[in-house]
Amino acid sequence: MPDSITAGGVAIHAVVHGGNLHEAAQRYGIPYAQWLDLSTGINPHGYPVPSVPADAWRRLPDEGDGFAACAARYYGAPDAEHVLPVAGSQAAIRALPSLLPRARVGIAALTYSEYAPAFERAGHEVMPLDASRETLPDALTHVAIVNPNNPTAEHLSAGKLLHWHAQLSARGGTLLVDEAFADTMPSQSLAASTNRDGLIVLRSPGKFFGLAGVRAGFVLAAPALLDALRRTLGAWTVSGPARHAVKAAFDDEAWQREMRARLNAESARLVKLLHAQGLNTRGTPLFVWTDDARAAALHEALARRGVWTRLFTPSGSVRVGLPANEPEWTRFDESLREAVREIDCA
Repeated sequence: MPDSITAGGVAIHAVVHGGNLHEAAQRYGIPYAQWLDLSTGINPHGYPVPSVPADAWRRLPDEGDGFAACAARYYGAPDAEHVLPVAGSQAAIRALPSLLPRARVGIAALTYSEYAPAFERAGHEVMPLDASRETLPDALTHVAIVNPNNPTAEHLSAGKLLHWHAQLSARGGTLLVDEAFADTMPSQSLAASTNRDGLIVLRSPGKFFGLAGVRAGFVLAAPALLDALRRTLGAWTVSGPARHAVKAAFDDEAWQREMRARLNAESARLVKLLHAQGLNTRGTPLFVWTDDARAAALHEALARRGVWTRLFTPSGSVRVGLPANEPEWTRFDESLREAVREIDCA
């Protein structure tokens, strides 16, 4: 499915995600179990969740369990009152636009594909965002940005984003910053600044901790906005087992330090493999992105070999995640070499 389609002359954003292996298996005729899935930016070395207590399954989630306070400590938010646990940041992306005054919203042309349709459904007008600008256009009231960006890996400094926030706040607007991939660079987070009205930060344990399946996320913002969002989403948004898993991960500082070092090293290894084939790249410790002229052809050639990457259209760029172990690294290296030879000989 393309990232956008046109109907009646109007561009409609289609929501596309990585990890759609069943679709790939059907399209290329390769059994599901035989694929090497590198299509997401999820850490393949997921956090080793301890055994779940029986009470976590039997009881309703308890809002007094310190879950929000634990998240506030890990992310560096002012306090628990500035943190709202949600059923994955996806839930917040869908709900937040309806809580903001309808206006023009700046969103990058190539970024996480849920944002534009979510704001459009809530009646906002979406405009392309030029992230290189220091001064935002007067026409913009809100900005939604992923930092570092998914998939281009572009990273904006905290100082620049706070400068943007000051501009938008003066207009009665809001800056929404999605920091789903920011765990590998915690010093660059805006979490500590979320006591400012008009600043929203979204965080997720799914990427860095490899816990995407628990469907937990956090909204960091002023208490008044979080109260409105809490009323919209209702009670028990994060399950007991998910709370148990995430709290354990947030408290394990040794694992976090070791994993940041490991991901940095593995990302550098992935970049080296791609550069060896003449591919230009930009990346984060969790994925590498290329807009090389051969990128779309590379995606197809790898797919025919059972290696699934994420293709972005119409840009024709490709995101590649990290292999999980040495056999996967070897398979990717061999498949990459074969794919590039095939493309160059075509």
